[in-house]
Formats: sequence, structure tokens, C-alpha cells
Amino acid sequence: MRNAIKKAIALPIVAALMTLSGCSAVKSVGDALFGPGITDAMLTPRKNTYRDLINLPEPKGKILVAVYSFRDQTGQYKPSPNSSFSTAVTQGAAAMLMDVLNESGWFIPLEREGLQNLLTERKIIRAGLTKPDIPVNNNAPLPTLVAANVLLEGGIVAYDQNIQTGGAGARYFGIGANEQYRVDQVTVNLRAIDIRSGRVLHSVLTSKTVYSKAISADVFRYVKFRRLLELEAGTTYNEPAQLAMLSAMESAVIHLIGEGIIHNSWALDNPAEIDNPVLQYYLNDSTVIM
Repeated sequence: MRNAIKKAIALPIVAALMTLSGCSAVKSVGDALFGPGITDAMLTPRKNTYRDLINLPEPKGKILVAVYSFRDQTGQYKPSPNSSFSTAVTQGAAAMLMDVLNESGWFIPLEREGLQNLLTERKIIRAGLTKPDIPVNNNAPLPTLVAANVLLEGGIVAYDQNIQTGGAGARYFGIGANEQYRVDQVTVNLRAIDIRSGRVLHSVLTSKTVYSKAISADVFRYVKFRRLLELEAGTTYNEPAQLAMLSAMESAVIHLIGEGIIHNSWALDNPAEIDNPVLQYYLNDSTVIM
């Protein structure tokens, strides 16, 4: 009888752990039993679009671009029970876009979002030039600020929640497991504008799904008269919305570069690089008709 009880307890525990093994719930003996544990600060992880971005062919000349803002235009807030005052998407999209442009190797981004701060510092330097004891780092006349050739505008234009949900589960003899998922979608618009004429040269819309998944397992069975065994375990994964938006921006920049090459707005250093596999992948990407 005692061996039967041990088996009845061991089997559900093994089943629950096997269900969660793919989620890396247990990291190490020294860490907590569940969860990833404490990690050190690191560079922000990137999606596959980042690899494509840094593997683009070289341009004939880098393009001077200005980005004044890249705002959240969705008007979306986090759903209940989260704070109704917290936005669903990041408010730092302009900073993220500047990083994407810089990493691409095709653009020279100019500081415009913090332009007032830059101008203030330049005024301080000019004021110091009139003093007799000028610091070594401020003893040369200031050059004029560099002007951009292209203005980049746009923003996060949509964040659709729960566009797809689903799940599956099973229970037998008091042992059950289930999985649920939810898909959101973020959409980004990026357009290049000729500063001299004000004409929109190119405009692209890119979308990226935000995937969330929950896996749980539980045991509910009597192992002896008036002895109830209950076990629960589970994990939830929510894809960071800011990483999805960063990936959408990277895709938008690559598509913008490709459109500019095709329409002769800018050029490749080596025209034969038009057959570059990464570039061709994005040039052949077409809008899906729903």
C-alpha cells in the first residue's frame, strides 16, 4: 500500500516537471527552484531583423538624416488589471530609431530631439570664447551645425491587442496540463522626406506580432482516504513589446533603403550588390492582402 502511494505521488510530479521542462523553469541548484534567477545587465537582445540590418551591402555615400520625433500615435493603454495610465507602447521610440539608423551603416543621424540642449551648450562655448582664460577644449571657434539631406518622420501608428487567442489542454485521472497563447500586433510607419522640396520620397508600413504564452500543469487526486494531493506549476512568457517595435523599425529601415535603391534616391557602392540575399529578401517582400 505504501509503495502504491509513493507511485501515485511520484508520477504526477514527474508529469508536471516534464510539461515545464521545455520552459527552462529550473535554472540551477544555486538559484531559486523556478524562474530565471538574477541576471547581470547586458546589451539589449535583438531579433533576426538586426542581423539583416547589419549585413546590408555598403552605400555609395552615407545619408545625413534628421529625426525630430517618432511618437506613439496609437492612443493605447495597458489592459486591466494593469495601470490605466500606462501606455501599451514605449515612449522612447525616437531613441530606438536613432540606434537602428546608426547601426544600419547607411545613415548619419543628426541630433534633433535634444536640439535645444545642444544649442544651449554651444551658447556656453561662445560665451567662454570672450574670456581671457579659455579652457583648452573651448578655444577653437565653433563650426556651423551640419544640415540634413533627408528628414525621417513617422511613428508607432497601431497596437492591436488580442488579434488571436487560443489554447489546448488535457486532464486524466486528476492530472492535467494546458497551454494558452495570445497574439498582439504593433505597426510602424516610416517615411523619408526631401528637405529641399518637402516631397515624401518613400513611405513604408511594417508590422510585428507580440507573442504571449502560458503553460501550466496541475494534479488533483486522492492518494488515500481523506488525503488529497494538490500540485500546481506554471510559467508565462510575454514577448517584450519594445523588442517587437524595435524589430518593426529595423524592418522599416531596411525596406526604406531598398525602395530608395530601386527608385534611385540613393545608391549602392557596388551596383552588383543588388543581388545581395538580404536585400533581395526584403525587395521581394510584398504586402499581404487579407
